[in-house]
Amino acid sequence: MTNPNPPSALTPSFGTPLTHSALRVLLLGAGELGKEVIIALQRLGVEVIAADRYPNAPGHQVAHRAHVLNMADPVALRGLVEAERPHVIVPEIEAIATEALLEIERKGLARVVPTARAANLTMNREGIRRLAAETIGLPTSPYRFADSYEELEAAVREVIGLPCVVKPVMSSSGKGQSKVDRIEDLRAAWDYAAAGGRVSLGRVIVEGFIDFDYEITQLTVRARGADGSIGTCFCEPIGHVQIHGDYVESWQPHPMAPAALAKARDYARRVTDDLGGVGIFGVELFVKDEQVWFSEVSPRPHDTGLVTLASQWQSEFELHARALLGLPVDTTMRTAAAASAVIYGGVDAKGIAFDGVAEALAIPGTDLRLFGKPESYVKRRMGVALAHAPTVEEARMRAKAAAAKVRPRLP
Repeated sequence: MTNPNPPSALTPSFGTPLTHSALRVLLLGAGELGKEVIIALQRLGVEVIAADRYPNAPGHQVAHRAHVLNMADPVALRGLVEAERPHVIVPEIEAIATEALLEIERKGLARVVPTARAANLTMNREGIRRLAAETIGLPTSPYRFADSYEELEAAVREVIGLPCVVKPVMSSSGKGQSKVDRIEDLRAAWDYAAAGGRVSLGRVIVEGFIDFDYEITQLTVRARGADGSIGTCFCEPIGHVQIHGDYVESWQPHPMAPAALAKARDYARRVTDDLGGVGIFGVELFVKDEQVWFSEVSPRPHDTGLVTLASQWQSEFELHARALLGLPVDTTMRTAAAASAVIYGGVDAKGIAFDGVAEALAIPGTDLRLFGKPESYVKRRMGVALAHAPTVEEARMRAKAAAAKVRPRLP
């Protein structure tokens, strides 16, 4: 039977899930962000397959089919693609055998979003930092890479100085990241980075500390426009608070000087143009007055962008789904301001329960997402509170108040 949706087609026909006409999308990673992308795709009649490293991940619970595998294993990944024959592959995490994705895309087995090259370059901090700073020429913090503690110490003493930030070359949600103020604490930072990487590569990046006023996420969307060409559009900037590199609250829009906003969007456009393809990119930037420095980019929805579930007509997840399907997108906000606040597990246990949901939703302008992760840890993100309001300050107060009402407990 002829495939009605060849992998190269950016504007496919839309069939019926679980039939021969289905348009099939495979998500590699099925956490809370992937779950929202799956829901957005299913609303457009797409058949979705979700893969993750553990069973009953949030996205597994809503996908048409679910698989558990080590996605960093190229043989296992290739076997999954050959078995499911997806038209589109959407990487949702970093720990993926991206060399296999390059081969899959090269052979025309599936289209990778945004591209296999983008997934490969951004799977670790070295590829994207060298691209941004050394190829494109974007301003960044000073940095060095180290394969041993001795190399790390030499880099700090001779080039970077203190304070500095040490990170694994591949991690997410701040895992393995630490700020170092004293040389005596450098060994602990090395050990923490080695333990916190998604995949143990024995390599870290050490960055000079930038005295910035604030950090933003500039969500950047590459999508097909009315004239058929690929264009770039931007969401309003998202401000956020991070603790140990992990986001705990975010808000939109974050006020910025016009010159700083123009630079942020110029840098975001330049790096995403180089990565190519279609979809949403979370570009992280440091800002001080009118100075802007590039930090990182994720070629997928960003955790700080959970706020867009309350702030925009099309959330970052809907934008990603529409862009990868070749559909028009709309980054317009539907409220003056919105915010998100993380709900932590609070306990180490499986199958926890949540009290206080009704009290949280009694706060005006609020909403919740409980992710459904099967196992909780004290500091694992198990949900998020959302709020909209006339001002950012009021939205942040509402979101944090709602999050505080939700009380995870042992079942």
